[in-house]
Amino acid sequence: MKILKNKLPILLLFLLGTFSAQAQKYITKNGNVKFEASVPSFEEVAAESKSTSAVLETSTGDFAALTLMKGFRFKVALMEEHFNENYVESDKYPKATFKGKIEDFDASQITTTEKTVTITGDLTLHGKTKKVSSTAKISKSGTGFKITGNFIVKPEDFGIEIPKIVSKKVADKVTVDYNFLLNKQ
Repeated sequence: MKILKNKLPILLLFLLGTFSAQAQKYITKNGNVKFEASVPSFEEVAAESKSTSAVLETSTGDFAALTLMKGFRFKVALMEEHFNENYVESDKYPKATFKGKIEDFDASQITTTEKTVTITGDLTLHGKTKKVSSTAKISKSGTGFKITGNFIVKPEDFGIEIPKIVSKKVADKVTVDYNFLLNKQ
């Protein structure tokens, strides 16, 4: 028993090391997020950010992402300016965040073949937070994971006002596509 007492701290360190070795984070700082709010017969309303940060905790399936609003690029510079100044008010609300979970996530079950999963969590945009759910595809890619999917949001749900003069030119439902290649931290 005395031998076990002397070895207890070593055993605890070993067990904690084993658990923390299983808890692995995979990250990216250059995830791709696009949104499309175009309406047929009018100019394209779409933008892309190639600098979204995201993290996946493989032991829990927790997933989080952060996009800087001024990181979105439009084909038309004036549209980008209006987006930042009049719609999402980027100076006041500089980022959009998502914090959620991949449901029933088990890293050992992910292979190079895409698997369909559901990601559910809170999207915070323009100072408002709403629950969102997305069907996504996840697969192993090299030493990490690839996650792609999309979801739909309504600007009104986040307090983003579309001026009446352009309301017919902007969709009331915006499709958001994402593509993340997350590597071991």
